[in-house]
Amino acid sequence: MRRARPVLLSVGVLMALMGMLWIGQGLGYIHWPESSFMLDQRPWADRGVVLAVAGLLLILVARRLRR
Repeated sequence: MRRARPVLLSVGVLMALMGMLWIGQGLGYIHWPESSFMLDQRPWADRGVVLAVAGLLLILVARRLRR
């Protein structure tokens, strides 16, 4: 159980950062090349919100675990 906390924190941070990247792309702050698969912006922003919230929930769960 001691090893679960750092793993959950790492995965949660990575998920939150990836979600924020997708949100930024979906809102037009990040521009991908024309050959990118992320050209349709609105669905990627929605998926980014889900991913970022899931990552933040993982971080909260990991913080509740004993050290």
